[in-house]
Amino acid sequence: MQRPPRQPTRRDQTRRPAKPTKSLSSPANQLRPSISPLPMGAAEQHQHPPAPEGEKKTLVFTYGTLKRGFSNHGLLQDLARAGDAAFVAAASTAAPLPLVCGPYRVPFLLNLPGDGQRVRGELYSVTARGLARLDELEGVSRGHYERLPISIVVEEREGEEGRAVEGAVAYYAHRGYAAEMWARSGRRGHAEYSPAVAAGYVRRVDRPQHLTFLDQIRVFVSSHS
Repeated sequence: MQRPPRQPTRRDQTRRPAKPTKSLSSPANQLRPSISPLPMGAAEQHQHPPAPEGEKKTLVFTYGTLKRGFSNHGLLQDLARAGDAAFVAAASTAAPLPLVCGPYRVPFLLNLPGDGQRVRGELYSVTARGLARLDELEGVSRGHYERLPISIVVEEREGEEGRAVEGAVAYYAHRGYAAEMWARSGRRGHAEYSPAVAAGYVRRVDRPQHLTFLDQIRVFVSSHS
């Protein structure tokens, strides 16, 4: 004998249907990474840690291939990205100095005050780490150039001379050949290492590799103009 169907009670009518369970393979239940992604630019900061705040900076007057638009400016750009260099202003030497071109149109500022003319260039603020990179480029330990103090005047606005700056440095031609370089140049210098003056410049990698930098200078100063 069949039982009559059970009539739903009030409790059955008010009972909420159970929520369907989520599959373990659904996207909502997939494992999430426990490390949040790096913020924009963090990878670059990790590769090039910025210089500590308050670190001593040196003002470097550049007059040749380190200037914007010339062959070695890429080094200053690399240093700037690492926080080790920053452009300050266009500037000129406070006193006349000879700026000449040597072999392969390489520029040399000669530490012979009173000769030549005031030289235009660019001023950068550089950390100790950046200064070491510039010393390496300029061959300071090999007798190529000397890093020495220089008095400069910065431009407040384009073409308008401003305040004098003390405590800056520049990379001069080494004293071991500076006087000979000046004589070889006919005692005539330039006011600026411009694209026209630099025409014919040869990068180091394209110069004869069997001669050192000093060998090339000796050949140049001993030749006739």
